[in-house]
Amino acid sequence: MAVPPSTRPPHQARLRHPWLLDTLLGLLVVASLPLAVVAIPNTLSVVAGLLPPGLDHAGLMRTHGLALPALMLAVPLAGVALRRVPAAHLLVGGLALVALSDAAGGYADTELVVGAVRVLRGVGAGLVLTTTLAAVWDRVPVLRALWVGVFGLSLLAAQAFALWPLDEVSSWRVTLQPYPMVTGVALGLAAVHLVAWMLLGRPETPAPDPRERGRLLLAAVPAAAIAVAAISTASEGWRAVPVILLAVVAVLGLLALASIGAARGRTMAYTMVAVGVVLLPSAAQVTLVEMGGLGGPGLRGLWVPYTVAGVLAVGASVAVRLLTRAAGRWLAPLGLLAMVAGLCSVRLVVPSADGMVLTVPFSLLAVGAAVALTAALQEVGAGAAVFGLSLGCTGVLAGFLLGTGVQMAMLDGVRSAQELVDSFVEALHWWALIGGFLVVVIIVLASVMARRSGTGAEPEEPVPSVEPPCAGIPTAAPADVLLVPAPDGADDEEEEGPTGAIPRVVLPVAARGAFDKGGVASEGPAVPPQGHSPEDDGASS
Repeated sequence: MAVPPSTRPPHQARLRHPWLLDTLLGLLVVASLPLAVVAIPNTLSVVAGLLPPGLDHAGLMRTHGLALPALMLAVPLAGVALRRVPAAHLLVGGLALVALSDAAGGYADTELVVGAVRVLRGVGAGLVLTTTLAAVWDRVPVLRALWVGVFGLSLLAAQAFALWPLDEVSSWRVTLQPYPMVTGVALGLAAVHLVAWMLLGRPETPAPDPRERGRLLLAAVPAAAIAVAAISTASEGWRAVPVILLAVVAVLGLLALASIGAARGRTMAYTMVAVGVVLLPSAAQVTLVEMGGLGGPGLRGLWVPYTVAGVLAVGASVAVRLLTRAAGRWLAPLGLLAMVAGLCSVRLVVPSADGMVLTVPFSLLAVGAAVALTAALQEVGAGAAVFGLSLGCTGVLAGFLLGTGVQMAMLDGVRSAQELVDSFVEALHWWALIGGFLVVVIIVLASVMARRSGTGAEPEEPVPSVEPPCAGIPTAAPADVLLVPAPDGADDEEEEGPTGAIPRVVLPVAARGAFDKGGVASEGPAVPPQGHSPEDDGASS
């Protein structure tokens, strides 16, 4: 008698001590995601007074900003590489590149070396973001929720994380190696995780299918174009209006790219673009405005709001992941609306000498992003999630370009220190208004486009592959039959096969149109299997 296939992935059945692997993954997410995102801010201008007089300061500023373009290109390419290289190996490689950039940063003395160090760090950070998302995808639900919460917190606090090591430093090279000890800890955890992965059963990592790989390669094209244009704006002395127009074109291009593919995946892609464009650029401007020299509480006064926002973001992500299913259609817009409320509160409470007041905008931004991303990710597969991540990372650069253009317009013609401070605050308020309207537009666009039929639904979990024909099925013509998976609940037995197992139904090719990919009857009459009569009570459908 034929044995029904198990819908559980084979690697889960063989995995020993899964709690150990999950614990290591959780620690890796907490340690490595902030380390990856902190590579994005360009903080060399903060220590400009420590730069040697013989170096080209403007050139160093440009090359220091190469980390984000490198990260943007590394994310989609790492997603493609997951088809060939396990995530555990890529994760060690990514953190090794970050560690190498830390080591080389201590010897940087030319513009070329600074650029190489920052590119290494950006590539390593892109590998870390992609592989951690892929590694937690098929593990316990809390891990994916933890990834989303820590990712949102990392975007929110990236500017503060980058500025913290620069307090009272004596060398400008600290900007190239901000957290060497954390890098060492994360690399050690990745090595232990790799050993545990090899010894406990080598669980497979979900990888993009051929169609998703094509979309990932397509996502690398606008990322490269936006990166080249951004570098050009820094080197050619663009004015405010061209920079703003370039940023608008970049955002429109990302939204157009997010509109391709299955309707279910569009919500996630739009959400990633919105979070990327708005969250880090907004939080970075708020952090700079709240510096002590500008009348704010300084970094020490901001850590309580950051901590509260982070805890709430992780908690909200876990709650959405555990308590809701297939809720992306309504929870993702609600999360984005919370981000809009956070941007409105920025206009009301920033600047403020009391850092505790910033708990409101920080929490709304972080929790809104966590809820929106967690809900949207529940409706797609791992390949579509990496595609959305690549759009979100590119959106960060587009958001920085747009915010920079607004700042350039506001700062044009300032003549005193007070005018400079006032212009910075005015630019932040304008950016909050623009960002809020942009998120609202994306909410409306996502609602409209998600209703349109796409190229096909993308399942949340990978569809199990069809096993070879069972005994009793002619093997001379395997193309003439279709194996339908067993009913729900058949996978609760052991893989060796229980007694009294329900045999799979064998359908002729002509009957395939009556069934969808999951083996569930669709519209149209059912076609009886070969060698089966309606009176035969032993067959099951």
